[in-house]
Amino acid sequence: MISPGAPFTCGHASSPNWRDAAAQCLQQAGKGPSGANLGFLYVTDNFAGEVSDMVTYFRANTGILHWSGTVGMGVIATGREYYDEPAVAILLCAFEDGGFRVFSDVRSPPDLERQSLHLGELPANFAVVHGDPRNAQLPRLIGDLAGCLESGFVAGGLTSSRREVVQIADGVAKGGLSGVLFSDDVVVSTRLTQGCSPIGPRHTITGSQQNILISLDGRAALDVFKEDLGECGWKDLSQSVGDVFAGLPISGSSTGDYLVRNLVGIDPVQKLVAIGDVPQAGAQIMFCRRDEPSAAQDMSRMLDSIKSGLFGRPRGGLYYSCVGRGPNLFSEESAEAGMIREALGDFPLVGFFCNGEISHNRLYGYTGVLTLFL
Repeated sequence: MISPGAPFTCGHASSPNWRDAAAQCLQQAGKGPSGANLGFLYVTDNFAGEVSDMVTYFRANTGILHWSGTVGMGVIATGREYYDEPAVAILLCAFEDGGFRVFSDVRSPPDLERQSLHLGELPANFAVVHGDPRNAQLPRLIGDLAGCLESGFVAGGLTSSRREVVQIADGVAKGGLSGVLFSDDVVVSTRLTQGCSPIGPRHTITGSQQNILISLDGRAALDVFKEDLGECGWKDLSQSVGDVFAGLPISGSSTGDYLVRNLVGIDPVQKLVAIGDVPQAGAQIMFCRRDEPSAAQDMSRMLDSIKSGLFGRPRGGLYYSCVGRGPNLFSEESAEAGMIREALGDFPLVGFFCNGEISHNRLYGYTGVLTLFL
């Protein structure tokens, strides 16, 4: 993955021993491009306990002082996905001096207020972030951070790990939000792809209590849900309950984005539906289904959209996908990484499978977030 004068190089490998995997990564990426000063590091949770040693190893063998990344149940690289196996992926980058800054230890709004979100005298323009899914304040922190940036855009994902939950921000970080701030000298393009498709029209919430939907469009919520599913869908619900969700449309979105939330309960006597969110009366909601064809179609839409704004091959990129996607959704191996390569060409790309995806100023689920450095 090294070409003369390239501002990014990447490497990826799988091995039961992290040192062997790391060495293979460096064989591919080298010490990075000339002037390399930032590295992204993603490791599967098999190596969650060795993250600190891995950062030390890569810093010593590349000379790159600044690192950002996290742990996932799988990692992503150019044309390749490693899921539920010990693997490492690195992206080595060369940016202009003062073009970025690594930050960490944002666990609450006061922590964010204490952070310097400037690069030199100017506000940061964009951020790539990683978060701890155990922190209930993350949705607010993401929105607040985005509101402090010139572009208003953040991209990233939450750690997914069955072992230690850690992020990388020069060293090991835990408990909150960490990542990299970029100046407007770093040109990026970012897009979101949904993993679900609506199975009925949008409805207005006319009655609710906490996370319980009482009525939609003035009718019992469960009656509306059953109507959208159809008779066959309702009969098969017990077999496909994990594939049906509530979608909360985002007001003002020009691309029809919506937040996907789990269905957490049904009361057939009182005709109630409970979801994994607390919507407000008067808000819009729709029911949607997660399946491979709709996810692949929306992935193609997203790639066409981002490609239309390019004037050449991307210099490098980051892709964050939900743990519910990848091999849990697509029948073809390395499907998402393969679609990116087919649409945009062969360029250095890394990422991981997340426990929640971050795009613009919100936390999503069942989505993919692609960010390109141009």
